[in-house]
Amino acid sequence: MKIYKSAFNTTLLSASVLLAMVIPQANAANSDGMNKSEMAAMSGMNDDSMNDSDNNGDMKMSGMDMSDMDMSGMQGGYAPSDARSSDYSNGVGYGQYGKPTMEGSLPTWGVSVSKLGYLFDNDAINYETEAWVGTDSQRLMLRSEGEIQTKDDKNIDSLTSLSYWQPLGIYWNGQAGVAYDTKNDKAAIMTGIEGTTPYFIDTEARAYLYTDGQVRLDLEAEYEWRLNQHWVVIPEAELTVFGKDDTDNNITRGFNGLETEVRLTYQTLGRQLAPYVGYRYETALGSARGQQRKLGEEVDSSSVTAGVKFWF
Repeated sequence: MKIYKSAFNTTLLSASVLLAMVIPQANAANSDGMNKSEMAAMSGMNDDSMNDSDNNGDMKMSGMDMSDMDMSGMQGGYAPSDARSSDYSNGVGYGQYGKPTMEGSLPTWGVSVSKLGYLFDNDAINYETEAWVGTDSQRLMLRSEGEIQTKDDKNIDSLTSLSYWQPLGIYWNGQAGVAYDTKNDKAAIMTGIEGTTPYFIDTEARAYLYTDGQVRLDLEAEYEWRLNQHWVVIPEAELTVFGKDDTDNNITRGFNGLETEVRLTYQTLGRQLAPYVGYRYETALGSARGQQRKLGEEVDSSSVTAGVKFWF
């Protein structure tokens, strides 16, 4: 309140000074412009009328009647109910395209093939792909990864899942659904989480509970090292863990296998198509090494690979 009074005091003083400068000029131009009573009233105004009532600069306003002042135009109160329409269109139509819709709420779909290549030393085709339909907050996702042998018995070892996808935060998404493993010929319940850790490392973790009680955990990490606008180096590592032994399927409890791969890709067509060449190395871990030696299988294997990565 003291600030408002001080501002009012300053304004009134400035007006008085201005009048003191204008009145003599007006009298010289037109001596009849102001009568003697008005001039007497002005001359009666002295500095005492503008003295502060206290040290804070409050003006004496005891003689001022404010009952007749109209303050209805001052800001405050509530806006009328019809001040603005509920959709903020203010009565303007949307035209031939209709009412706009937020893009995040529109259902859409996508297909991504992270790997589709040939392993020269293993005579096999390896792939990793996923397709989804839904919105930014809810999706139905189909995912599959595995290898297809191109010689001898031409076995297909794949792990396919159908899951419900939903964001868990800014950097993480959750999944839950069902899966089928052709190598074990068993179905499973699947749950997982995927996202981006610090330093932009894409991380995935999925757990599978098979119908026979077996538990499988897959941990995967991938990083895109961009050399320029087209060339990208992608190192990748995947670790597999099982909950119990399964001699029929050459599975041992604990850490079972480690797979690493590095690919050099060239992105083209707006980064939607990326041919690549790379090198993959696989090794058995823990008790799985001895198990594979007993069966006459290789403990370590490596292969040069070439393929393509794309999405649409």
